Amino acid sequence: MIIQTASIGDVILATAVAEKLHSYFPDSQIDMMIKKGYEGLFEGHPYLNDVIMWNKKRRKYRNLFVIWRYIRKERYDLIVNVQRHAATGFVTAFGNAKETAGFDKNPFSVFFTRKIRHQIGVPGLHEVSRNNKLIEHITDGKPMRPGLYPPKHVFENVTKYKSEDYICIAPCSLWFTKQFPEERWVEFLKLVPDGLKVYLLGGKDDVGICERIKNQVVDKDIVSLAGKLSLLESAALMRDARMNYVNDSSPMHLASSQNARTTAVFCSTVNDFGFGPLSDDSVVVETRGKLGCRPCGLHGFKECPKSHFKCAYDIDINELTDRL
Repeated sequence: MIIQTASIGDVILATAVAEKLHSYFPDSQIDMMIKKGYEGLFEGHPYLNDVIMWNKKRRKYRNLFVIWRYIRKERYDLIVNVQRHAATGFVTAFGNAKETAGFDKNPFSVFFTRKIRHQIGVPGLHEVSRNNKLIEHITDGKPMRPGLYPPKHVFENVTKYKSEDYICIAPCSLWFTKQFPEERWVEFLKLVPDGLKVYLLGGKDDVGICERIKNQVVDKDIVSLAGKLSLLESAALMRDARMNYVNDSSPMHLASSQNARTTAVFCSTVNDFGFGPLSDDSVVVETRGKLGCRPCGLHGFKECPKSHFKCAYDIDINELTDRL
């Protein structure tokens, strides 16, 4: 059992643990516990036996209790908890598994059979490497890339968008300071070569921003697919794109899961936090100036604490166009 009930990006990165366990134990049963609402990511996944969904929005702890009882009955050989929260720590510690592994910052780690020091900000230490430390005693120290497996019908659903050369842009983020500004995306799009198709990706909440961006660049071939594609459909489209432009957000991890070409724009956050792109052809674009306020936080803020947002506005747009 692998437990990761946080955000979409965190869940995608946790699939690297499933990849590694399957590579060493191909006949094993691997389950994942995730937040309800993200189960669509795992349609057709070849390595997962079951996906257990925790509904956090309604009767949160009652639902967790039901899951805990189920896990106890399953008697897993190993529970790997990549989170540091008490709720999932309790489920891990008292889940009746033969072995449990998690991070030392989890309040229940004292009851784990194996606990690993959790470190953020160590240059070169990616989240997949951090998580891999929890299982390297039964595998090895080399992490694998996260993997999602859109079924054939998902690829067929997006085939109609692949008739010409295209790029994908996911311009939005949950956090203002992790999102490249709307007007800067417009600035970039005006430099995109004529004849190159552009797809704007995002969820239902991103429709407004994507439409505004599109409407400001009327002389380019831009189509907004925000709110129209599932997560797996977005991943399937990103896989074959000439380039994918993303923020430090979940679409970046979708691209990594497909080993898709990626240009990730980092504003307030930095790659050394360990959440950067993992595709073979991927780069991080960020300000070259030295800002004493950057990074201002691990997850970003709803507004720039200094009110200037230089970490975004000082980025050289040519570094994006150079990746076309």
